Amino acid sequence: MIILRSVVFNLLFYLVLFVYLIVALPTLAMPRGALLWMVRLWSRTNFWLLRIVCNIDMKLVGFDKVPPGPLLIASKHQSLWETFALMTVFSDPAYILKRELMWIPFFGWCARKAEMIPVDRGARSRALAQIAARAKVEVGRGRQIIIFPEGTRRAPGAEPNYKYGVVHLYAELGVPCLPLALNSGLFWPRRSFRRYPGTIVVEACDLIEPGLDKHAFFARLQSEIETTTARLVENGERERARKTR
Repeated sequence: MIILRSVVFNLLFYLVLFVYLIVALPTLAMPRGALLWMVRLWSRTNFWLLRIVCNIDMKLVGFDKVPPGPLLIASKHQSLWETFALMTVFSDPAYILKRELMWIPFFGWCARKAEMIPVDRGARSRALAQIAARAKVEVGRGRQIIIFPEGTRRAPGAEPNYKYGVVHLYAELGVPCLPLALNSGLFWPRRSFRRYPGTIVVEACDLIEPGLDKHAFFARLQSEIETTTARLVENGERERARKTR
């Protein structure tokens, strides 16, 4: 049953994505808010498909303590899921994403219109300076900067591999950092077409105010995210096992 549900969902997911990309084309000539509205509608359509087809729900924890306005959001990255889901959680997010994604027809056009922040991973220190400069502009507009500190998706339970970029941004932006933990990789695994029933939980950890020493910030960020993620994964594994018997 899981295989059948997964096949049906994947077919619908990519069909819906194609339709929304076509429908969103006119918004490229409109104010940016029109495109963001369309992206959020697409995200909610995906939530509905996950719930109806795969019996996957979503739960947000701790977001009542998240302040409005500009933030640096450092999120665990286990799945494709959070790349669209977080669009519905924050008021005006700007993702930091690899530059190559901006070259993809339709998707890249929309990402550029949404004013996401591309990064040239090969440029190293020069890339950090460019990202920080662009992020400062977006923070000045009241936006939330979303970065995946490990740079790529990592399976639940994998050894963490945090990069320096998040530390540089924290020091340069001077805004609070919100660590996010999640367990999406249990139900939407990377490099797999299978979708497992259960509840994807995203938990907002304690806010890290600006001004910490870089080393203290880096250690606290990893501790907050990894400790909370481990708990979410442990609970999620029990739920997945129960629902897939």
